[in-house]
Amino acid sequence: MARQRYHDGLALRQALPGRFLPFLVGSMAFLAALALAGGIAAHSLSQRWTHGAGAVTTVQVPGPTDPATTTAAMGQMPATRIDAVLAILAATPGITDTHRLSDAELRALLAPWIEQTGDPSLPLPAVIELHTTPGQDVAASVLPRLQAQAPGVLMEHDSVWSDRLAALAASLQACAGLAVLVVMTVAVCVVMAATRAGLLTRRQAIGLIHALGATDSYISGRFATRVGLLALWGGMCGSVLALPMLLALSQLAAPFTAMGDAPATAPDWHDLHAWTALLPSALLWMLVIVPPAAGLTGWATTQLTVRAWLRRLP
Repeated sequence: MARQRYHDGLALRQALPGRFLPFLVGSMAFLAALALAGGIAAHSLSQRWTHGAGAVTTVQVPGPTDPATTTAAMGQMPATRIDAVLAILAATPGITDTHRLSDAELRALLAPWIEQTGDPSLPLPAVIELHTTPGQDVAASVLPRLQAQAPGVLMEHDSVWSDRLAALAASLQACAGLAVLVVMTVAVCVVMAATRAGLLTRRQAIGLIHALGATDSYISGRFATRVGLLALWGGMCGSVLALPMLLALSQLAAPFTAMGDAPATAPDWHDLHAWTALLPSALLWMLVIVPPAAGLTGWATTQLTVRAWLRRLP
């Protein structure tokens, strides 16, 4: 019985119990996983808005079937205002795609307001959606040419809201990074306190074997291995506990992410692939990386703590 309990020579199982430290490290890993998930989600939403809705410019053409200004003045075969606008947009660099909304799409978009007026025959302008290259604003160069052909053309771009959302996402990522830094600092302090408590518990034994010739690397290595394994186990538990919450949050956020076409109902509980498909690959990698990072942090912290403590021995 005694040999099974103290087979490691330094009785580290007694000096560093396997319950207290994994629980604390697991709690820190759980909080770190949630903070990192928040930062990743903010970045994902910002990228989707910037390259999706934020990259869309809307062009409104009143009286789309009226003749264009230039052709009417020159006496040529009259081109409609909408045709002239589409031709200019097709020849403009920086525009990757154009889509004119059909009458059905317009009325579906304006259904709440049309129903309130009670007049479904109201004349509607032509609406064109432009997808531009990210970071390029074509409104300043193309709007004067459009107004020359079709006076009254309006262009609207959500760059202001896109910039605000990008700034908000950057702030959230900074907060997530700060939270992770605080969690790591607390985890390091916890490991240092547990290690020093273990050293004090085995002070006489450590002093004896150190006097008999045990090197600092041997003693610190035994402590670091024990603490590193406990921290690795705690990190694994924290990641596993964070997984259900991240899955639930990913299900709620699916309509706002690239998974917007995903079904609103949750997958079957036994369909593991469908559940894991809800999580972005970055979140999956984060959950995989957290336990080794916790173990490595515990190992390195213990090495430094034990070596500093051994230098003070006579």
